[in-house]
Amino acid sequence: MSSVPLKRTYKQLPVCVVEDHHDVVCHIYRAIASRHLPMKNIKMIHLDSHPDLLIPVNMSADTVFDKEKLFGELSIENWIMPMVYAGHVSSVVWLHPYWAQQIREGEHSMTVGRDSSTTTIRVTSTDNYFLSDGLYVCEEQLDNPKHFSLSVIRVDPVRAGHGSLTEQRTEKDTEECSVKRARAERRKSGESSSSQPPSANTDSLQPAEGSTAEDGADGDGAGGGGVDDEGSTSYIVKRISSFVSETEPYILDVDLDFFSCKNPFKELYTQEELGECVDHRIRQLEDLEAAFADLLDDDGEETVTRWATNPGMDSLPQLVSSLKARNSCPDYEMVHQAGLTCDTVELPHHISSDEEIGRLLSAVQLFLKVLPKPTLVTLSRSSLDEYCPVEQVDSIQMRVLAMLEGLYGALDVHKDYDNSSTETGEQLPQGS
Repeated sequence: MSSVPLKRTYKQLPVCVVEDHHDVVCHIYRAIASRHLPMKNIKMIHLDSHPDLLIPVNMSADTVFDKEKLFGELSIENWIMPMVYAGHVSSVVWLHPYWAQQIREGEHSMTVGRDSSTTTIRVTSTDNYFLSDGLYVCEEQLDNPKHFSLSVIRVDPVRAGHGSLTEQRTEKDTEECSVKRARAERRKSGESSSSQPPSANTDSLQPAEGSTAEDGADGDGAGGGGVDDEGSTSYIVKRISSFVSETEPYILDVDLDFFSCKNPFKELYTQEELGECVDHRIRQLEDLEAAFADLLDDDGEETVTRWATNPGMDSLPQLVSSLKARNSCPDYEMVHQAGLTCDTVELPHHISSDEEIGRLLSAVQLFLKVLPKPTLVTLSRSSLDEYCPVEQVDSIQMRVLAMLEGLYGALDVHKDYDNSSTETGEQLPQGS
């Protein structure tokens, strides 16, 4: 008899719907408190047009141990990493639509910890996503380190005309995926297998036709591609089928902007204002280049103070001090060149057609079918800040909930964004 305890389950799958994404954290903590989720090493499947893996820049690392204070510090882009540092979350699969490219594809292993010099949370990843916010430090500088694994996987819409999950999957396909997952779990636990696992390249697992970041003229990311292409459903199944086992609790987290996404900042500025911003940025870069060139010759206090009086350069003394704390003779030219590589990817912007939303939903249905039932589903609308188009959010939410109900049966939906809901603020039900 297996010594692995069965995960605790709710009578009905809770789906916690919030407006701002960071508000899901209180629901996750509540599930931890009720022991439906473990205190440590939780896994999360994260569907979103944004990674949400930044860190509150000036927040003390110890804030994670004060729940109410932590909730007040979080924002939509930085709610996951504090849970990593607290030890609650250890692995995330970021499933992103083809138009979102903020972190490079593949497997990322990093350490998250307390920066000994600033007492803030920092990370050892050198991906531009983290470098652009100044979140990198070397591992030797981190106290209370936590290992964090991140898988970044693109999701393409299924090919047009292939219908719903029920129409695409046969009983044989479902059985093959179950066998594949079981064998993967046995390999993970060290058991031997006398035969190779079945291939995930079944005809029913339809990829999008070569969807890439450079989508076609119709804007739907359609193109040509094989069954095993990156972004296809079979490719995703291969990547995630062994991520969680039947006995492991995990969180399924969905931001509705995964299906259709706006960059609200695109509409904030006129063409003239954008031109002014570009001119200002050019002048700033010229000043920084001149300052760093000067510092190569003399980085004494007088030189630093003189440059700090220039507009926008008031943080230079802090930067120089930080660099010297690590290296008494910093390479200022290298620092400047590194800075020029930051912020190379703008916020994603892709308003999907109703038809494309349906094809993305079908893709999500297909790979979720392969995974065990999640312990908790968190769902963010992201419409008040307009990351998910206001005119589409209600329809997308309704279709996502219908998809989840089709996969998992009756749902216990908690609408925390709706103040008139009697469910708002209630405790999640205690399960078996």
